[in-house]
Amino acid sequence: MEEKINGKGGASSQVLTFKLADEVYGVDIMSVREVLDFSSVTKVPHTPDFMVGVINLRGNVVPVVDLKKKFRLGDTVRTVNTCIIIVEVEVDGDSTVLGALADSVQEVVEFEHETIEDAPKIGTQLNTAFIAGMAKRETGFVIILNVNAVFSMNEIGSYTVAATETAVES
Repeated sequence: MEEKINGKGGASSQVLTFKLADEVYGVDIMSVREVLDFSSVTKVPHTPDFMVGVINLRGNVVPVVDLKKKFRLGDTVRTVNTCIIIVEVEVDGDSTVLGALADSVQEVVEFEHETIEDAPKIGTQLNTAFIAGMAKRETGFVIILNVNAVFSMNEIGSYTVAATETAVES
């Protein structure tokens, strides 16, 4: 995915855009399975604070993460526009499905590769590995996320195991 976003893989990329706080983010449409209304979520004990809980998606336990909290932008406040973006990430060569809580979904946008720049290099203290690129628009930038880098293997492994164990006990 990263090669495709940063201009090495083709003429353009389709990105699902969404809002977190006042910023517009995006993910490659190929990693998005679906977008759901925010409904009830089952809390799971002993999980990171950015994990909202789990949902039942057609019989499968899917962890839901509050991206605002993960990115230290505050808590997501539930509104009529709040939604869960179901994405597929790769962990140790295996596919894992998880939900990402967003303030609202905007649209699918096609960006020409010349409008996408690499993530900014902001010293050595800030890790920008989770940013696949910065797409330029007339109204500013879209921060395109690398969904495989947003979550470390340890994070996904720990809360997926905890979520599954909780669901089995229920």
